[in-house]
Amino acid sequence: MDEDGKAAGSDSPHLDEGEQSQAAQHSGLRPLVIHEIIREEGEDELERSNGALTLSGFAAGLSMGFSFLTEALIRADLPASKWRHLIASFGYSVGFIIAVLGRQQLFTESTLTAILPLLTRRNGETALAVGRLWAIVLVMNLVGTWAFAALLLVHGVFSDAVVGSLGVIAREAIHDAFAATFIRAMFAGWLIALMVWILPSARSARLLTVLLITYVVAIAKLSHIVAGSAEAAYAVLTGTASFGQYLMGFLVPTLLGNIVGGVALVALLNHGTVAEEIQDGIDERGGRKAE
Repeated sequence: MDEDGKAAGSDSPHLDEGEQSQAAQHSGLRPLVIHEIIREEGEDELERSNGALTLSGFAAGLSMGFSFLTEALIRADLPASKWRHLIASFGYSVGFIIAVLGRQQLFTESTLTAILPLLTRRNGETALAVGRLWAIVLVMNLVGTWAFAALLLVHGVFSDAVVGSLGVIAREAIHDAFAATFIRAMFAGWLIALMVWILPSARSARLLTVLLITYVVAIAKLSHIVAGSAEAAYAVLTGTASFGQYLMGFLVPTLLGNIVGGVALVALLNHGTVAEEIQDGIDERGGRKAE
């Protein structure tokens, strides 16, 4: 689109009406349009009831458990090699595909969607609504991951090779270095929020977008508060890690990093690129009302 908001080629004298329509369909979305699509999604999320957020958040937590399980399933059938992680990491994307395309409430998505309404309105009422959404969704996402991890403990469901792979992946989710985990989580939050920003433009490539972005998170072994919680919870439930290690070796640094990555590096920066356009639109509408 051009600066006036017209789709590329829509006014071209060299194209007939049908060709102009084709050009418009292939034109990329302006940043302001992307911002408003995501902001409206955030407005809808902030208006959802506590019960709806609870159920959707719990469903997303359960779905994200499939990232842990699928990665272990693939890993168990691959020979020990340097490239095994590159193949098994495709399994990590499965939970994200279910949760994101299934429109389940995922905490790391809300570091962008719920924050854009707050950055636009900047009032206490919206801040409280964001806090309510974050609290309910985060808690229920984590409850869902713990429930999924508990299901994996049922004896005889999976082969010994799969159980062994689950244990290896789970141990890797908890780290001793707080700062390193925080940085890894910041990158993960950054990538997931960027994924949300890209999705309105992805159209029919939404599945591929989610797959590629989350695959990068997996191969880089970045820390994601929900996907990683299923792994870390399994480590606690199997006795290979303590709950204290879950809290300080995973939960706290990962949560802080994901929030910084999503809010500061995506929401604030991308909102800043269109803030002037938003204000100009508000001023223009105010001027028309005054007339």
